[in-house]
Amino acid sequence: MTSQDIDAPGEARLLIERHGDVLQLTLSNPPLRNALHPSLYATGLEALEQAASDATLGAIVLTGAGAHFCAGGNVNRLAANRHRPQDIQRDGIDRFHRWVQALRRCRLPIIAAVEGSAAGAGFSLALACDLIVAAEGARFSMAYVRIGLSPDGGGSAFLGRLLPRQLAAELLLTGAPIDTHRLQALGVVNRVVADGTALAEALALGHTLARGPRRAQADIKALLDSAPTTALDDQLALEREHFIENLFGADAGEGVEAFRQRRAPQFNRSPA
Repeated sequence: MTSQDIDAPGEARLLIERHGDVLQLTLSNPPLRNALHPSLYATGLEALEQAASDATLGAIVLTGAGAHFCAGGNVNRLAANRHRPQDIQRDGIDRFHRWVQALRRCRLPIIAAVEGSAAGAGFSLALACDLIVAAEGARFSMAYVRIGLSPDGGGSAFLGRLLPRQLAAELLLTGAPIDTHRLQALGVVNRVVADGTALAEALALGHTLARGPRRAQADIKALLDSAPTTALDDQLALEREHFIENLFGADAGEGVEAFRQRRAPQFNRSPA
């Protein structure tokens, strides 16, 4: 296991740690509950790009240092930005959004491991991941409205697609926290685990996913992203093309033979 600490001057760090075939990205700013800072985003983008091209990696886990996942934006920084040109804030949001888009477009499965608070942009980050493993005591909130703001980071897009409009409106308009069990019942959280074990459970799930067929997993992610805005005929055409490409690939050859021989498949971990 190797680790690398990337400094975000005066605000936060993104810790990059490898656990065999799983990459762990940790938001680290514990005194401020891992509040975000624009200096993190370029490091996050670079980490995702390197992971996608690394044939020995099969999954990514995003988590927060200490007792919390991420409290979102730094309110003190937002207050200071009110006295600066608007382009400074616009640039920070654009950089954050590029990271969110990269999380969604990354060809590897990404799991959020959530303890404590996931608020505002922290909630958006968790929603940008493919799967969420959350501790029983975790609390999620779209707290923007409580300080007179509307969401960023895809919060409205993700909740608008995942939930009925009334439920999404409840979370966004009230800013009230919602607990892990209710989010699991709504289909947003995949697994609820004991407090203090979210990271370990997410890493275990990551190792399981890392043994899967890399090309098929990437295609599944792409199909899920296209489904909400694609007409059925077009989505069926996409499914057909991905299916055929995978059927005539090496992973399907191994998977089909393993099934016929009643053994576990050994998929090639080459880049998709």
